[in-house]
Amino acid sequence: MRKKEGFNGQRAIMIPKKILSVQCAKNDVINECYITDIGYYPKASHHYRKRNPGIDQNILIYCVDGKGWLQCGDAEQNITAGNFFIIPAFKPHAYGADQNNPWTIYWLHFKGKIANAMCFSLITKLNSNRGMVKYSEQRIAFFDEMYSNLQRGYSHDHIVYANLCLPHFFASFRFDEKFDFSKTEVQTDAATIAIDYMQQHLTGKLTLSEMASHVNLSASHFAAVFQKSTGFAPIEYFNHLKIQRACQHLQFTQERIKEVSAAVGIEDSYYFSRLFKKMIGISPIQYRNKLRNANS
Repeated sequence: MRKKEGFNGQRAIMIPKKILSVQCAKNDVINECYITDIGYYPKASHHYRKRNPGIDQNILIYCVDGKGWLQCGDAEQNITAGNFFIIPAFKPHAYGADQNNPWTIYWLHFKGKIANAMCFSLITKLNSNRGMVKYSEQRIAFFDEMYSNLQRGYSHDHIVYANLCLPHFFASFRFDEKFDFSKTEVQTDAATIAIDYMQQHLTGKLTLSEMASHVNLSASHFAAVFQKSTGFAPIEYFNHLKIQRACQHLQFTQERIKEVSAAVGIEDSYYFSRLFKKMIGISPIQYRNKLRNANS
């Protein structure tokens, strides 16, 4: 048995192409190195990928438990806890979890001119696609920093911040012996608090007044502060988070569209479908079919 998705406890974000083209590829700050997909698969039994002739993104996978294998070139390589491997864009490859002791992996896809150079720099240092690093809670925390910012929505600040973290995260593999960083302070600005509040209510509804009340601001002042901080109106941002969660339901469950809609607090499934298409560019059914049919 082999499968691409469906692992208990999994997390994954596949950034919509519309966001990638507008906020990443056209952003001079990050357009040469940016994340396209990111995730965590624990005990990923039967996990398997085979891509010929590769994909247009670089891939970094870090195994923290269990075993797997990598085929990238002529020889097959064993992957164990502590191993990571890098696959350059357009390189044919295959990899998968061990049948008896499936791996737990952190993974991301990324692209751009600098991203390509980073990959080849690491491969040159290792003289291989595979390396080994000592386990570090800081490295995992740094991954979670990127993931959690992307999970909080696609505002300019979250997109740019997460992608500016990427070279540092990559450097933790390239320069394992030097890796260290200071923990950042938890931010407590109104927009951050409001986004936390939104995350806690994704299965229900929130009004602008309720959000503003939660941060002790008037509705008009809160809306202005939030718009300045994120580039989006609060309700629009809340809907972005709902659709992001819906994407995960469509990818990782067999729920019907009506059930996915209800799971993100939208009672009218027709409105949900219109909102989804407006934000993602395709309908929920097309999104799910695309994931099922894609070899990525």
